[in-house]
Amino acid sequence: MNYLVDVMPQLLTGASTTVKLFLYTIIGSLPLGILLSFGLSSRFKPIQWVLQLYVWIMRGTPLLLQLIFVFYGLPLAGIVFDRFEAALFAFVLNYAAYYAEIFRGGIQSIPLGQYEASRVLGLTPFQTITRIIIPQVVKIVLPSVGNEVINLIKDTSLVYILGLSDVMRVGKIAMERDTTLLPLLGVALIYLVMTGIATVLMKYLENRLNYYR
Repeated sequence: MNYLVDVMPQLLTGASTTVKLFLYTIIGSLPLGILLSFGLSSRFKPIQWVLQLYVWIMRGTPLLLQLIFVFYGLPLAGIVFDRFEAALFAFVLNYAAYYAEIFRGGIQSIPLGQYEASRVLGLTPFQTITRIIIPQVVKIVLPSVGNEVINLIKDTSLVYILGLSDVMRVGKIAMERDTTLLPLLGVALIYLVMTGIATVLMKYLENRLNYYR
């Protein structure tokens, strides 16, 4: 326990990078995923085909491979990111594809009669989307979005491949330095706390949206 107490400040320093990457990814990927979901549901086939190809590539290739491609591959085309920006760019693109598919399913579950009723009431398409469709879709997809949020917390550990000092990398360095597995126990505790907080928040949101039933 004394060793864990001593090493925990180092792990928490790495956890700050993990939390920052997680929050920025959520902020970037959720709105982008919602926009892409409407494109996937569009009747304009060229847009639909392009977005389907994007989603297929993002979901069909490992996130680790995408991280390597963004940081090491794009500079060959003159596009250079620093380590954190490369990780964030890859994470946003990857998770936006997953959120797009989740929200697309939610949008398609809304009966067409609700769109027709909105037109009868004189609502504009923008008002229909923001006031009628999105609130219902959010309620429908929230459990699936919650699962992806939990996965995102754990997937942040992949940034070790870029040399970022996240909590996993700091724990691995401490483990090799002190020849003990105890730092990884501290890493596990930090991830458990983060996923626990995310789970509680998602449950709270689900309860708050119960009035849509």
